[in-house]
Amino acid sequence: VGCLLFLFFWRLPKISPQTSFPFRGLQISSFANSSWTRTDGLAWLGELQPYTWRNESSTIRFLKHWSQGTFSDQQWEQLQHTFQVYRSSFTRDVREFVKTLPGDCELRDGIVSGGCELLPRNISESFLRAAFQGTDVLSFQGMSWVSAPDAPPWSQVVCKVLNGDQGTKETVHWLLHDICPELVKGLMQTGKSELEKQVKPEAWLSSGPSPGPDRLLLVCHVSGFYPKPVGEQEEPGTQQGDVMPNADSTWYLRVTLDVAAGEAAGLSCRVKHSSLGDQDIILGLIVVLVILVFVLLFVGGLVFWFRKHR
Repeated sequence: VGCLLFLFFWRLPKISPQTSFPFRGLQISSFANSSWTRTDGLAWLGELQPYTWRNESSTIRFLKHWSQGTFSDQQWEQLQHTFQVYRSSFTRDVREFVKTLPGDCELRDGIVSGGCELLPRNISESFLRAAFQGTDVLSFQGMSWVSAPDAPPWSQVVCKVLNGDQGTKETVHWLLHDICPELVKGLMQTGKSELEKQVKPEAWLSSGPSPGPDRLLLVCHVSGFYPKPVGEQEEPGTQQGDVMPNADSTWYLRVTLDVAAGEAAGLSCRVKHSSLGDQDIILGLIVVLVILVFVLLFVGGLVFWFRKHR
């Protein structure tokens, strides 16, 4: 299902729809000292989060009623056990490795990210990489661990040790290239209704503070749409804000245009989103201009009245 939202003044941009939902897992680990560690896990399918794994818990928590996908209870228990072994081994191995580093080297914060994406023709792409202190350290490619281009020297040592463990490499390859695609296929079946949910936006126009003499700041607002756009395109001269979340899990976006007052009458704001189909929302700016003129005249009248009656 495509998810597109474009705000623009005057011209229609080309658009490319979303056709898949990438799965991304994130592990965040902190090593404050030799005795205190914390590891939390999160996972997303597209922009939805079906799982979380808190440090205090021994099991992965389902956040959606469809989070088990099409896996059987036995399959999920096996997967859960694999991750439990990994988490305890990761903490132990990092602690042991830190002892071999020079005194000025520290590993306080680490992030491991991995996942996969289903592509057309039953093809999938997978990835797994790790970073410490904000620097990429290594990744898993094919059947080997590879040091990142700008990684610290010790990453070569880590890769050598990891590449000597054939069993771990086979397990990682199995998780990335067999389990992950199978899990995503199941989630896209069991979570189909939520993944394909569409909520139409509402749009309105307003004006912002004047950028200067004889110039107008035109603002186009769009709110309440779902899903989040995967692509936005700006027209020349426009400024697009960030896509911001609403309290009800829908999204909000605004675009502004700084334009000479005499050029604004021929412009319009047009909104495209997957929920609208071919029924784009088109808002003419003439209404804003009329309101601006009225406000200016009203304010001018007040100033004249106050001056006249002083």
